[in-house]
Amino acid sequence: MKSELTQEQINYYNENGFLIVEDFLSPTELEEWRTAVTEAIADRNGIKIPGQNIKVGMDDGINEDAEYFSKVFDQLLNLWQTSDKVKEIMLDARIGKMVAELAGVDGVRIWHDQALFKKPWANPTSWHLDTPFWSFSDRRALSIWVALDDATLENGCLYFIPGAFKKTTFENKGIGKNMDSIFDVYPEFRVVNSVAANMKAGSCSFHNGLTIHGAGANMTSGYRRAMTCAYMPDGNVFNGQANILPEDYLKTLQVGDVLDNDLQNPLIYRK
Repeated sequence: MKSELTQEQINYYNENGFLIVEDFLSPTELEEWRTAVTEAIADRNGIKIPGQNIKVGMDDGINEDAEYFSKVFDQLLNLWQTSDKVKEIMLDARIGKMVAELAGVDGVRIWHDQALFKKPWANPTSWHLDTPFWSFSDRRALSIWVALDDATLENGCLYFIPGAFKKTTFENKGIGKNMDSIFDVYPEFRVVNSVAANMKAGSCSFHNGLTIHGAGANMTSGYRRAMTCAYMPDGNVFNGQANILPEDYLKTLQVGDVLDNDLQNPLIYRK
């Protein structure tokens, strides 16, 4: 694993709100990640998140755009909670150290992992922010996105709006059917050119949770698979949003309580 960051890389992230790390995983590690994620997904039998009876692609009968969103990507969360192999990968302190260095924090907790698979001919992922969905509000929070297949212009690679994280807020526009809805909230970024994150399998990107980002459609007959994880700087408090927190845990929380439950959000690195 290419886990040592240079000061130049940290400076780039601090300026742009994202960073691409080529050849993050060795070929052997890439196969280990692919195997672990594939097995974990099979074991979940379509359940999106542990403890919730929601399946991938489920139509709730309410959202008129459900069919569209079911063809954006397949999303399964917190595989680390149901797979020992994924848990070993996700709790790697080397990744935690990279996250801490990029975020400029002393401690890092997992918020949630996600397998994000774009099927052949999948719809694009509209421009959006991440942190406004989460149960804490921290401008330093970020995610890693690891390419399990080559991520290309043709199959739906990520795109970032450089520097956007410096001005975006926690207002949640959501992930809409219209690609450009986020720019109704942040019109100044309509004229900023995006950066495509073309990546070979085994490479990764990091991005701040307030960086405007999206992904293209999959215009190919193959999958575009990625494994991602969102991270919370240690010491954050509950903001009232349920997000991925289980019902039993939510019942114990009040706004302002510290989110330090190691069973739900394990501490993976401390300086």
